[in-house]
Amino acid sequence: MSAWEKLLERILTLSNDLRFNELRKVLEAYGYTMNQPRRGSSHYTFRKPGCMPITIPKHEPIKRVYVDMVRQAVESEANDNENP
Repeated sequence: MSAWEKLLERILTLSNDLRFNELRKVLEAYGYTMNQPRRGSSHYTFRKPGCMPITIPKHEPIKRVYVDMVRQAVESEANDNENP
């Protein structure tokens, strides 16, 4: 199993030890762009045309609710790829 597949598996199982950069890597691979926070905020927003924005605070460890948002985006992308 490749490192990418392991990372996706950790996201799909809502692992509690995911890091911000891992979620960022996955979202950017699916076409999301990251917007830097303004005025000292720690919340980064990931946007993709046609999709709801995902806002994730850059804290370690990432809370489960944010991992779940990324999981939903990954599952949505997988469904879109299966049904072109």
